[in-house]
Amino acid sequence: MASVTKTKTVKAGDWRTLESGWNFHCFVQFVLPRGAQVKIRYGGGWPFGWDSQNKTLNGQNTVQLEVSSTSSKAYARVQIKVPETGNVTYTYIAA
Repeated sequence: MASVTKTKTVKAGDWRTLESGWNFHCFVQFVLPRGAQVKIRYGGGWPFGWDSQNKTLNGQNTVQLEVSSTSSKAYARVQIKVPETGNVTYTYIAA
């Protein structure tokens, strides 16, 4: 599996999309920032979308999310909600 480490600046506040697309399968790994929430959002949006794998980062352990190719046929977004504006580094692993 090919992987790439990415860094993006994320503003505090609501959910921010880091990766998105249709019909793809991947894993995304996070460690920091502490207190950030991560999830996968499937579907076209409210009220027809749904969330999966809601997790909170503790700054020490790696958190891995998986985007399923079956569910991403409805469109998938890897999203994060951070307590403070700053850089987020994560590893994207194509499956």
